[in-house]
Amino acid sequence: MKLAFVTDDETTISAHFGRAAYYLVVTLENGKVVYREKREKLGHAHFANEPHEMGAPGQPHGFDAAAQNRHGRMMETIADCQVLVARGMGMGAYENLKSRGIQPLLTEILTIDEAVAAYLQGNLIDHPERLH
Repeated sequence: MKLAFVTDDETTISAHFGRAAYYLVVTLENGKVVYREKREKLGHAHFANEPHEMGAPGQPHGFDAAAQNRHGRMMETIADCQVLVARGMGMGAYENLKSRGIQPLLTEILTIDEAVAAYLQGNLIDHPERLH
């Protein structure tokens, strides 16, 4: 099982999925961490020069075709992960993760090690109120 965490420093969980610089992927086997790997992550800065479409009237931010494409490109490097943990993200990214079979979890926990321990104990709670 692989958990991906959005991070800028390999220690803390980023408060914003789109702005984080990296993923830290943690591989779990038999209730233990067996491997940790830092992976590059595309983010908002990578897409700054691309056209940004406005969604249809009444459509939430992040659901237009261009945004969904950007989200998909951000997620390519974690296609082998089952869970993505962040401390915040937009609804478009959240739904895109789910459509790819990756469970998004929004946590209040600050550090990756604490979140891994909570996950292993079955106590990592999803806080969808952290969506924006």
